[in-house]
Amino acid sequence: MTVPQQLKDALNVLKETGVRMTPQRHAILEYLIQSMSHPTADDIYKALEGKFPNMSVATVYNNLRVFKEVGLVKELTYGDASSRFDFKTSDHYHIICEKCNKIVDFFYPGLDEVEHLASHVTGFKVAHHRMEIYGECPECNSNEAH
Repeated sequence: MTVPQQLKDALNVLKETGVRMTPQRHAILEYLIQSMSHPTADDIYKALEGKFPNMSVATVYNNLRVFKEVGLVKELTYGDASSRFDFKTSDHYHIICEKCNKIVDFFYPGLDEVEHLASHVTGFKVAHHRMEIYGECPECNSNEAH
């Protein structure tokens, strides 16, 4: 799906749930869709403050909360203090660099079977799962080699 189509679909979701569209909200949503870096609220604020000098970090957080409530965004909480945000496109997993904290998406369809097995073995009604893989990204790895 293209970025303009994802944005259009996301705007429709907001409209259907009665969320009023503001220029800041539109810009934050567009930034999240285009960004593959899983930004923090601060990253988003810094990227957009030139365009919206009156916008505060609180505005960014409030909008992210709204996006989260309607299911457009996932909040990723990891070991470091600040949450990162991911525009929810489809089920995917993350590999995280332990040196620079870069997060990269990857897709692996086979884990649905793990949910079914876990449910079968334990009797739990499985709601969801989360898998993270940690390592060193190619950039950090090549910097170390020099």
